[in-house]
Amino acid sequence: MDRYFVLGNPIEQSRSPFIHQHFAMQTNQALEYGKLLVGLDEFNHTITQLMQSGVKGVNVTMPFKEEALRLCDELSPAAKLAGAVNTLSFIDGKILGDNSDGPGLVQDLLNQNVALKNKKILLMGAGGAARGVIFPLLEQKPEQLVIANRTLSKAENLVKEFNASHFCAIPFSETENQAFDVIINATSTSLSAELPPISGNCITQNTVCYDMVYSKQQTRFLAWCQEQGAKQCIDGLGMLVNQAAVSFHIWRKVNPDTQPVLNKLRAQLK
Repeated sequence: MDRYFVLGNPIEQSRSPFIHQHFAMQTNQALEYGKLLVGLDEFNHTITQLMQSGVKGVNVTMPFKEEALRLCDELSPAAKLAGAVNTLSFIDGKILGDNSDGPGLVQDLLNQNVALKNKKILLMGAGGAARGVIFPLLEQKPEQLVIANRTLSKAENLVKEFNASHFCAIPFSETENQAFDVIINATSTSLSAELPPISGNCITQNTVCYDMVYSKQQTRFLAWCQEQGAKQCIDGLGMLVNQAAVSFHIWRKVNPDTQPVLNKLRAQLK
């Protein structure tokens, strides 16, 4: 039976085994999927051991996504642009790297009837989480993708790197002067129940707000967006399930139905 794992540190909280096992049952795929805690200096060694034991592929979570990129023999265009890898496939002794985070985010938004084409999108944060979703968002042909970050130079460097005419960087203070159709929080503020330094002026009754973080209760950011009158507030649980579906398709060449698994996870959270 084909074997897969998710690797990370920490890893106990990972929902990936639950998701992939349900995908496997749903699509009649014979596979096992487990989670593995990897020491901070043991990632390369662990990958070598897994390949030698016949494992077919792994998902990679924090803090190993950049390290995984450096190990790859071949990278997908998405992984190159993201500068990080979360899906490894082991084929004929080679390591193939991909990144499913951005496609997972976009698919979750589209599944919830959030239009991205010709829309004005604000992406908050300029770290790995933001970087991984820029190219898939640009592929949706928004009117403008604006990236805001506490350190403006980091956001400006990303704009230079992606070199798209409708992609620009602003400091958070400038969010006071413009409104957005979609606002995506790719900062780590929700992990510490803080708010990004964004102005409520940029949220209207037509704005959709998205937080890449999910939790049992609504994140502080989404609760604040609701108070500002946002049209729709969405957490990152759907992104988690949809990025897993992209990985599953990379490995198994079948598309699982994400909604039943998402419904089960949502029920567990409640």
